[in-house]
Amino acid sequence: MVAYRPALVGASVALVVALAIGLTAGWLQAPTNLAGSAAGLLARPEITLPTILVAGFVDGINPCSFTLLLLFVAALLATMDKTGTGGVTLARRRLLVNGGAFVLAIFLAYLVLGTGLMQISSTLAQNHLGARLGALLSVLLGLWMLKDYFLPGVGPRLAAPRWIAGRVRGVDGAASAGTMFGLGALISLCTVPCSGAVYIAIISLLALQTDFAVSYSYLLIYNIMFILPLVAILLVASSRAGLNRLARWNLHYRDSVKLVLGGGVVVLGLAILATA
Repeated sequence: MVAYRPALVGASVALVVALAIGLTAGWLQAPTNLAGSAAGLLARPEITLPTILVAGFVDGINPCSFTLLLLFVAALLATMDKTGTGGVTLARRRLLVNGGAFVLAIFLAYLVLGTGLMQISSTLAQNHLGARLGALLSVLLGLWMLKDYFLPGVGPRLAAPRWIAGRVRGVDGAASAGTMFGLGALISLCTVPCSGAVYIAIISLLALQTDFAVSYSYLLIYNIMFILPLVAILLVASSRAGLNRLARWNLHYRDSVKLVLGGGVVVLGLAILATA
């Protein structure tokens, strides 16, 4: 069975890609009654809001942002241990301030990016083109994540650029909160291909809403949920023991998280394409 895995995975990916492209281009159409009922469900706040809450929280523990934040905290702890500046209390306070600036930058960068993408989608509202293109992109990124799980040695992996990890490891414990804010904004934008699959799918879902104010509210809620795990990581990892536990958890479960995220994004993207 292992010998046939590449062929099976390749055939499955090709089938899903063909289905996604067919739905995007309008070559394939879901039955009218199915499309109408599903679109109605997606438009109801009581259905969409839980989707936003769960997706945002789960996306917050994606391997890209999770690993980078752990590297960031580890680098700060290491430099503070070496310098021994001001004792444990001051070092922990500086860690929380700098880490908070880092997370805040990620929140604002993703919120601005999401707002821009929603605006673009609204200009492509005819035939829901913006939602369709976003959903197609999310499906492709989700398939890439699944490929990394089932065939990790085949082709490039969907991961943050290597230079980013080097920049994070090079963080100096004496760096200012402003520097950490700028670094967080830069990193968040550069890791969008790695961590943006779920986000793009959600933006495509929001593009189907008729009320922009409601869509923007959901976008804001999504980003708040997205940074909650990062804030929790920062608080727990501010102690050496907590950092080691989180690092072990990340090492053990990051592939499983990628599998769940990839599969969920593909399903959500195809559902949007079938109903948009």
